[in-house]
Amino acid sequence: MDAFRVVSPGSLTTVQDRGRYRFIDRGVPPSGALDLTAFRIANLLVGNPEGAAALEVTMAGPVLEVLCDAADVALAGADMDLTVNRQAAPMWRTLRVRKGDLIRVGQAKSGCRACLAVTGGIDVPLVMGSRSTCVKAKIGGVEGRALRKGDVLGRFAGQPLRHPRCVPPESVPVHTADIVLRAIPGPQEEAFARGLDTFFGSSYDITPEADRMGYRLQGPPVHHDEGFPQSIISEPTIPGNVQLPADGQPIILLVEQTTGGYSKIATVISSDIPKIAQAVPGSRVRFRRSTLEEAHRVCREQALRMRELEAHLVSPR
Repeated sequence: MDAFRVVSPGSLTTVQDRGRYRFIDRGVPPSGALDLTAFRIANLLVGNPEGAAALEVTMAGPVLEVLCDAADVALAGADMDLTVNRQAAPMWRTLRVRKGDLIRVGQAKSGCRACLAVTGGIDVPLVMGSRSTCVKAKIGGVEGRALRKGDVLGRFAGQPLRHPRCVPPESVPVHTADIVLRAIPGPQEEAFARGLDTFFGSSYDITPEADRMGYRLQGPPVHHDEGFPQSIISEPTIPGNVQLPADGQPIILLVEQTTGGYSKIATVISSDIPKIAQAVPGSRVRFRRSTLEEAHRVCREQALRMRELEAHLVSPR
């Protein structure tokens, strides 16, 4: 069934779910929502399964005309102005919309990306087990691209909630211009024995070269030790890998790349990827040395907090 007509697409709006990670070994980028926490919460707020496809909005969002008789929507993630029929509407809660309503997602005031979920989830074809858009490879979502004016989006069948839900204020994340990313040294940390302290002890600015493929940083350079090559034979990469090319400026890889020929000094833990997703050019990044044990512990704690949040979603007053 139809859900929305795109009146204006925003700066970059794509269909995303949790990604197609089963095909990384065959060179297929995983894609998927970059801020999986916001993505999961938006779906919970409209009663969807956690992995239902939603719209990922970047920096400035779309204007959507509602085509279905009644549905719930919810916006979670970056702090963005949200209106329904030009009336201000809150983020992080269930909103009932009806045929003919106009949903407008404005400019991000803090953070970078938000997820807009709708009852039933966005209905686009499965490609290798996922509905996610990979813009670089032009697969998934709506013809493998960002939304355009005039696109009509379908949704799967589902009933609006009997009672709306909202996230308690204390559980709404705050997005700042300075972020700390926990990172595990490696897999090629031996090539940077003299530079590891610089890498973990410095601040880096996020440059305008920042997208779903990766974020290029600018700061104190970290060069390969003498005797190590400036590049390696291309090998698999994963989201969170931090590459160091010949200029010594870090590149944090994200979800639209699967191989690379630059040495990787460290890997950001998966639980901190949402922090990168919400960072904008001009933000500052520091890396904190972490361990695999800490990464596993943080992942478990994050999963527990999500279960607790789901159990305590409350009706707005």
